[in-house]
Amino acid sequence: MNPQIEKINQEAAQLKAQIVNHKVYTQISDLPALRIFMEHHIYAVWDFMSLLKALQINLTCTTLPWFPVGNAKTRQLINEIVAGEESDLDADGGIKSHFELYLDAMHQVGANTKPISIFVNALQNGATFQEAYIQAEVPLAAQQFMDSTFAIINAGKNHATAAAFTFGREDLIPNMFHTMVNDLNSKHPDQVTIFKYYLDRHIEVDGDHHSHLALTMTSELCESEKAWDEATEVVKEALKQRISLWDAALEEIEQLNESASLSQA
Repeated sequence: MNPQIEKINQEAAQLKAQIVNHKVYTQISDLPALRIFMEHHIYAVWDFMSLLKALQINLTCTTLPWFPVGNAKTRQLINEIVAGEESDLDADGGIKSHFELYLDAMHQVGANTKPISIFVNALQNGATFQEAYIQAEVPLAAQQFMDSTFAIINAGKNHATAAAFTFGREDLIPNMFHTMVNDLNSKHPDQVTIFKYYLDRHIEVDGDHHSHLALTMTSELCESEKAWDEATEVVKEALKQRISLWDAALEEIEQLNESASLSQA
């Protein structure tokens, strides 16, 4: 393995461990808790696509007339990832982005998709992020998560964007979470099948093939010691934001569980 990649892994290990061992996973034992988790997670799924498209815009030609941009290897890497993330297969063989697939899973589970729909529609209609946050009543932790992501994007440093994409997003949901979802699916087969498919697809595509492509892309873009240092700091910030997002979901789940306990007392 590239020694610089190994260095990032070492420096990020403690933060990744906090995510993988986060208490939120043990608290998702029923559908109401899963709904809360998904209503927070959807914002990370959405802005992951923005990280992806920022890389495609900067590493390939997306305007007319066409000219070759960058080097062919990074073009090939990002275009292959985009194809998989933006136009993958759903469980019925239809073509959907992973964001749209996640929305389908939320609908099936009974999670509230109104806030994310209001948020996206507001942005499409010209609202600023702050205006969209207010209109959609986006959770504060999700606001901060997306602000951090777009600060990375707007800095215009491809190596940093690639690092956040590669190390801040992949392989951060542990096996215990997949086991829990499988258990919920066995109890509620008409409500969790799409989410289970989404996670299985994530393991199959994102956690394996795409992660290798993304590692190669990051290595290609980090052309100096300074670039690697900047990439490392971006990765740590992205992981901290993920922890904060999980903390917020956990807090709301615990409040729900506490209210349920009091009502039964």
